[in-house]
Amino acid sequence: MAVLKVKFTKTRRDKLAQILWILNWVSVVSGIILFSLGLFLKIEIKKRNEVMAKGDINSVPNMLISVGVIACIINFLGGKICYDCSDANKFSRWKLVMLPYIICTFCFTFCILVGALMCYTMRNELEESLYLGLRDAIKFYKDTDIPGRCFLKKTVDLLQIGFHCCGNNGFRDWFEIQWVSPRYLNMASKEVLDRLKSNVDGKFLVDGVPFSCCNPSSPRPCIQYQLTNNSAHYNYDFLTEELNIWVKGCREALLDYYTAIMRSIGIAALLIWLFELSVLIGVRYLQTAMKNVLLLGDLEGESDGWLLENSFVETAKNNINIIKNLSKANQISTVSGMNDPNIDIQNTNCSKTNITTKSIPEDR
Repeated sequence: MAVLKVKFTKTRRDKLAQILWILNWVSVVSGIILFSLGLFLKIEIKKRNEVMAKGDINSVPNMLISVGVIACIINFLGGKICYDCSDANKFSRWKLVMLPYIICTFCFTFCILVGALMCYTMRNELEESLYLGLRDAIKFYKDTDIPGRCFLKKTVDLLQIGFHCCGNNGFRDWFEIQWVSPRYLNMASKEVLDRLKSNVDGKFLVDGVPFSCCNPSSPRPCIQYQLTNNSAHYNYDFLTEELNIWVKGCREALLDYYTAIMRSIGIAALLIWLFELSVLIGVRYLQTAMKNVLLLGDLEGESDGWLLENSFVETAKNNINIIKNLSKANQISTVSGMNDPNIDIQNTNCSKTNITTKSIPEDR
């Protein structure tokens, strides 16, 4: 029994073909939107590439770009097919093409769904990439004279100013690394030497943060050095007073920023998937209705259209049987000696022949 059978008159078939022609051109625009969203996400990731570790974070934008290009091509072809399907004579040219086209389009719409879901599952990979990338960027913050690292100070400062953040997980991350370049340390100072000797690794560690961590909205001048020393500042209590530096870590700030972008892209991709799925269902109805009207021979009469010719269970069984038959045929063709005429041939000894000769009587 056919699934979701619908009866179509000639007028309804023509209207369906015209509507699908318009919707396929709208789908071309949706493909351009998918391409643009993927390109936008790729550019946004590339902007902060210096503070991200290498990983699979580009898989989502690459997939959206690929799906967008394929959508433009498939829907352009679908518009041409639906336009010709308004005429039964022209449909005969696409009769053998439509079923493979519907199968390919179904796989394509599934890829859109996968891309939309990946936008919501990318958070963990992105968080790990940001954590490792920011850790290394902060670690090499002081290396302004080393090629390949000299740009990291400017990158981190602009990042902290732009996203109102400080450090990787928080401002205390700066307490654990030497972020002041050795060229700016006075080695003749006893305080500097004491700090270098007090650390096992010989690093100059201070309870301070770079200037980019300062909050310009705070009414008090920025306290970026000796943050944990209450006596170093007038009317200051480190434990109770609200600090005038950014408290949020840059990893959390960037993660929130990219999560908001991917959530919006994921919603847009889901809407496009639903739209593409509805167009695909319409094309399937048009294909079956036109196929049945040709079988009936009455081009002006009514015809049935459906999603599946048989029930879901019967269709699944038929597909499984087809796969089994293909696998059996492949096994038979690869069994040794079954189809190879050069194997297991009986050897015949042709070098010797047993010929019985009669003795000729002697002439006496």
